[in-house]
Amino acid sequence: MGQGLRSPIGPRAVHLCVDMQQLFAPGGPWPTPWAPRILPVIVELAGRVPGRTLFSRFIPPHAPEALPGTWRQLYSKWREVTQAQLAPELLELAPELRRFSPPAQLIDKTRYSAFSSESLLPLLAHLGADTLVLTGAETDVCILATLFDAVDYGFRVVVARDAVCSSSDAGHDAVLHMLSQRLSIQVEVAEMEEILSAWRTADAA
Repeated sequence: MGQGLRSPIGPRAVHLCVDMQQLFAPGGPWPTPWAPRILPVIVELAGRVPGRTLFSRFIPPHAPEALPGTWRQLYSKWREVTQAQLAPELLELAPELRRFSPPAQLIDKTRYSAFSSESLLPLLAHLGADTLVLTGAETDVCILATLFDAVDYGFRVVVARDAVCSSSDAGHDAVLHMLSQRLSIQVEVAEMEEILSAWRTADAA
């Protein structure tokens, strides 16, 4: 697939890793089978910029009745994923990522977009962020929701093609195709090798 970066990534960029939790690992209740394939790529980036990495975690409600509307319908179907029934350790990050926090910071959210967390925008402002490099899961749900919010807030958005995944190959491929056709000015899609080569960190700036 084409695209790639249009320009270098500056020192104000932030790596936002979405929902790389045990909840979505193979064997979990909502598995993304190829999450292990992208995990080493995310580890490499988080290790390069731990102080400019944010990890979001998707936190289900205690019970379906805690959320309104169709969220209640979703968790009525998936009661085993509510906190009343879910093993708490499934909400934690993948073990390979935990060592980066701190200095990486955790953001808990109850909706798909990472921007649904009240803490994200203040954290990005504190970090002086102008660019978000997105990794994690799932491409066609939480990554997509976060991406649209990031575009609406005016951030430069870079999706690491080899560091996002989904439980649906068709959904993953459809989103990447859509980005190249519809959002090519506001969203860039690139391999991690290119991102790492193009990212000028503060130490190197």
